[in-house]
Amino acid sequence: MKAVLVLNAGSSSLKFALYPINGDVAEAPAVSGQVEGIGATPEVTLKTADGERIREAVPTAGSQGEQHRDALNHVFALLARHNPALDIVAAGHRIVHGGERYSTPVVLNAELIDELEDFVPLAPLHQPHNLRAVHAVTALMPRIPQVGCFDTAFHRTQPAIAQAFALPRRLTKGGIKRYGFHGLSYDYVARQLPEIIGERAQGAVVIAHLGNGASMCALRDGKSVASTMGFTAVEGLMMGTRTGSLDPGVLLYLMEEKGMDARALSRLLYKESGLLGVSGISQDMRTLLASDAPEAKEAVDLFCYRIARELGSLAAAAGGLDALVFTGGIGEHAAPVRTQVAALSAWLGVDIDAAANAAHARRIDTPASRVAVAVVPTNEERMIARYTAQTLGL
Repeated sequence: MKAVLVLNAGSSSLKFALYPINGDVAEAPAVSGQVEGIGATPEVTLKTADGERIREAVPTAGSQGEQHRDALNHVFALLARHNPALDIVAAGHRIVHGGERYSTPVVLNAELIDELEDFVPLAPLHQPHNLRAVHAVTALMPRIPQVGCFDTAFHRTQPAIAQAFALPRRLTKGGIKRYGFHGLSYDYVARQLPEIIGERAQGAVVIAHLGNGASMCALRDGKSVASTMGFTAVEGLMMGTRTGSLDPGVLLYLMEEKGMDARALSRLLYKESGLLGVSGISQDMRTLLASDAPEAKEAVDLFCYRIARELGSLAAAAGGLDALVFTGGIGEHAAPVRTQVAALSAWLGVDIDAAANAAHARRIDTPASRVAVAVVPTNEERMIARYTAQTLGL
């Protein structure tokens, strides 16, 4: 049977899933897993459809780029060993930034990959590693076509005013505008909503994708009209280690008064702030919720406060609020976060059922709530698999 290999490469990790195709992409992968520790001591964890789990070291040597290739080579060997009847006919990649030009998935070639390299400064935590996986597949399986699926694409439906910064026009024309991210997640969740919240799915909906990377998106008629993330994936909500929105005057002050250069500021913005920076304890929401330290509570409180503030802003952009949807690792599993956000958003008509919320039910709103509130697991990998199959006509 034909299958699509889905890859989501990070700086030190490589997520993968193998989706069989039999008329349509299977609901669940035949096998999935993750390589962790790339650049140090990589290990792979693989899970088969019947629940078997395999964990083993990945033999590798050389640079981090070579370790991505070696990790992928090891993954191919594992897939062949555990799924000999599946024929990999294509690879689909999550690519964070597609710029203004790419609003749909595309078949990747050398010229296009060179163009996507230009977006590395806009997504330094993701773009170079996404493209590294493309190069690795080219080296190891040169005959299979590859498709790039962009996290920015879903937001290209936003009106021009929602994408604009108040900058000189020459800079706007040069591409400095709000792009938005987590689009594959929003796309997948939006497609699930009609079955969960009915006609409200076509109204004013705000989806909160809450994880180590966090953002929110306002939808109208199932399409993106505004997002908290902008030119880069550091704007908007506070995140695991990212600041979220920050007065640019703070950066000028740090440069002029504290002597911080671009590299130091980048490290501050992307790796030292957010939940980790505020708490001084951890970037992991589970750790913070389990902690009695006042600093942990302050970090959680600030995270929820920022979500509630952005919800009001996005409701204005969407022209109301018919539904609030939680997704992502924190959004799906952290009931206390949902409780606090709902309490801060009661003025918008949000009211949730404590028992349903604690059980992580799909619908957690009470009958008295003016807003439908849902918890919807995201599945970016299946979205990529479907897009890859559609793009290639598989």
